[in-house]
Amino acid sequence: MTGARTASVSRATSESSVELSLDLDGTGQARIDTTVPFLDHLLTAFAKHSLTDLTVTASGDTAIDVHHTAEDVGIVLGDAIREALGDKRGVSRFGDATVPLDDALTMASVDLSGRPYLVHGGEPAGFELHLIGGHFTGSMVRHVLESIVVHAAITAHIQVLAGRDPHHIAESEFKAFARAFRAAKAPDPLVSGVPSTKGAL
Repeated sequence: MTGARTASVSRATSESSVELSLDLDGTGQARIDTTVPFLDHLLTAFAKHSLTDLTVTASGDTAIDVHHTAEDVGIVLGDAIREALGDKRGVSRFGDATVPLDDALTMASVDLSGRPYLVHGGEPAGFELHLIGGHFTGSMVRHVLESIVVHAAITAHIQVLAGRDPHHIAESEFKAFARAFRAAKAPDPLVSGVPSTKGAL
């Protein structure tokens, strides 16, 4: 693995504006201001537990809903991850983690496959309708994860195994995804090229 695995990506639409930079080989430092407080919380957890340095500044039409801003932040984060991963030479490629947060427990498995695919389930009935922090609907958790996965071109399975408190469930999902991604992006000293029989990911 050679070179810095960094990226800076921006996106501007009539609904939102996002500027993001990351370093996949960081220490988990985060400077996040999306104007969506619970999204800031989730992204800070992702950075910390994936050991990715992450800076995000975003704004948008949150007076209508947080949806557009949250979605576009997910899109830009996914784009930046894909760019920073480069040709994926020397990476472990696969990673998995099971992460508890009090009552909540989430399993995540990640493959830096080059194929965007999300399998997601296990959130309790009604979770998608709950307002976390009074502004962030539970349905946005899956939507942001899906935006990241699709634009990063990775495969992720994320399954909530237990949970009662919506805040804990959402946070455990992002922490499990972060830990699985951390393992997948990590250098593998036994891999000299791209870890795929096809020779490309």
